[in-house]
Amino acid sequence: MLNFLIETFFLGLKNLRLHKLRSLLTALGIIIGVAAVIIMVAIGQGSKEAALLQMQQLGAKNILIRSVKPPETSEATQRTQSVLEYGLTRIDISRLRNLPRGMIVRSVAMRDTEQKVTRAGIRATAEAIGTEPGIFSIINLPLYRGRYFNVIDYDNAAEVCVIGSAVAQQLFPYQDPLNAEIQVGTSSMGTAILTVVGVLEPTGLRGEGQTMIGRDLDQGVYFPLTLAQRTFGDSIIRRQAGSFERKTIQISEVWLQSDEIVHVEPLAAIAENVIKGAHGATVDYTVKAPIQILRAAERQNRVFNFIMVGIASFALVVGGIGIMNIMLATVTERTREIGIRRALGAKRRHITLQFLIETTVISLTGGLIGILIGVGFAKALPLIVQLFSKDQNYPTSITTWSVLGSFIISGIIGISFGLYPAINAARMNPIEALRHE
Repeated sequence: MLNFLIETFFLGLKNLRLHKLRSLLTALGIIIGVAAVIIMVAIGQGSKEAALLQMQQLGAKNILIRSVKPPETSEATQRTQSVLEYGLTRIDISRLRNLPRGMIVRSVAMRDTEQKVTRAGIRATAEAIGTEPGIFSIINLPLYRGRYFNVIDYDNAAEVCVIGSAVAQQLFPYQDPLNAEIQVGTSSMGTAILTVVGVLEPTGLRGEGQTMIGRDLDQGVYFPLTLAQRTFGDSIIRRQAGSFERKTIQISEVWLQSDEIVHVEPLAAIAENVIKGAHGATVDYTVKAPIQILRAAERQNRVFNFIMVGIASFALVVGGIGIMNIMLATVTERTREIGIRRALGAKRRHITLQFLIETTVISLTGGLIGILIGVGFAKALPLIVQLFSKDQNYPTSITTWSVLGSFIISGIIGISFGLYPAINAARMNPIEALRHE
């Protein structure tokens, strides 16, 4: 039996080699379908993994509460008000830290002072942020050189800071930033001369993660919140050509960390209710959790895979129909050959097996070619996107199940759609087949 299978297999390959172009065109639907499945799944999986990396960067157990300008504040009301006051307060932080459920492991307050960051006349595209020492661990800001500012620095309102990688490149392109001094603020609104004690590693946070926190972590200048309150207070004054704005914001952001991932979303709802109870109808805050990035990516990935794999499956079915069509024509062409084989003693199962092997070889060969095209394009896609748009990142991740699954399905399609032509060939009357011209 084994010798028969091997002989039939090579006979099938011989028949396919006699019509190379036709065999390739027959397998084209399988090739496109398999390649499409691999590429679409790789795109969806890449987006999911990128979201997972961003969530890990920001902390899967974290919740961000941010001050935002209330929507009812218009330009007209800003002109009539001398001071615009909104956002989170120190009382809000106290209430959040005293939640009775005990699901909060720690909390960190931040305040964006919106002050200029300069050194020797060079202004950096940076954000001067007063915060607490726990910020570096709660949102995973790894240290490249130096040290973080600590509790002693915080309690003493020490004039020290830790800067992001982008700030270090802008202000110290050719110098060592450690122990150097930078200026935060202006003489008219308060000035702090800070000593750089640490430089952070590049975070690489982009996309939805950066949108969620509303800033680039690599452009941060982090110094003690106590120093920010002593030097700049709670007021922020902006003077621009033809405009003047003065606002009061006590706290820009609060980061909460839950004890378990399963408590993140319930804790976010509780925290929102606490803030809502204190602020009433004024919506001057937002509550977000990094895990929501992963949830959104998972939902998008499921929908994307369902649609795209469905479309690719249609291509596979069309390829199967093409195989059936060609094999029916092949059976007609080889009617006399079938009659001769039956006359020489071949049984129906031998004829059926011969044509099934041919269709399976076509579909599996198409599957292999589709895998090569799909894997190659999925790996090249990020490079192609970066070539035309350097600011865009389009990650892909090839999954084992998509490669193996599409290859197995291509074989099943070859057998399924080749079965009918094979059975038709086996059922031919040998005498009538021999008479066929």
